[in-house]
Amino acid sequence: MPRCFWCNDDPLYIAYHDREWGVPLRDAERLFELLLLEGFQAGLSWITVLKKRERYRQVLWGFDPQALARMSDAQIEALMQDPGIIRNRLKLQAARKNAQAWLRLEDPAGLLWSFVGGVPQINHFTERSQVPAVTPQAEAMSKALKKAGFTFVGPTICYAFMQAAGMVMDHTTDCDRYRQLA
Repeated sequence: MPRCFWCNDDPLYIAYHDREWGVPLRDAERLFELLLLEGFQAGLSWITVLKKRERYRQVLWGFDPQALARMSDAQIEALMQDPGIIRNRLKLQAARKNAQAWLRLEDPAGLLWSFVGGVPQINHFTERSQVPAVTPQAEAMSKALKKAGFTFVGPTICYAFMQAAGMVMDHTTDCDRYRQLA
């Protein structure tokens, strides 16, 4: 099956590409998880995060924002010893802060989807060089999330989140998933 340029031959990456990336996601709990994972990915490769996703689900209470919002400094220190996750204190503190901010939002899924007018933006890129790293919509999302108290939500992270959550569909036209999702 032809796949996007970024998908390597790792079975986990292939499964992610073929089943998740670019599929419209509207479930608030899964959007929250994805937003946090994109923040954990900052400065690293996505495959690194994918390989640690299950462990994150175990140690971060299934990405339950209520539990994460109450995470203590001692719990963060304990997580810093866990080799199954990305041990970055700032990112773990951001997970707590972002959970608190998430809980203050009236309709977090609605807010996130509002940056694309509530419907997936279908792009028709034919080559890698056409796929942006940032868009005005991602910049607006980043600004709004920061204003709401989120961290690790810069425009590049927001655009990667929008791609992963299917808010924008950036499978290139030579990818089999493009035909399925467009």
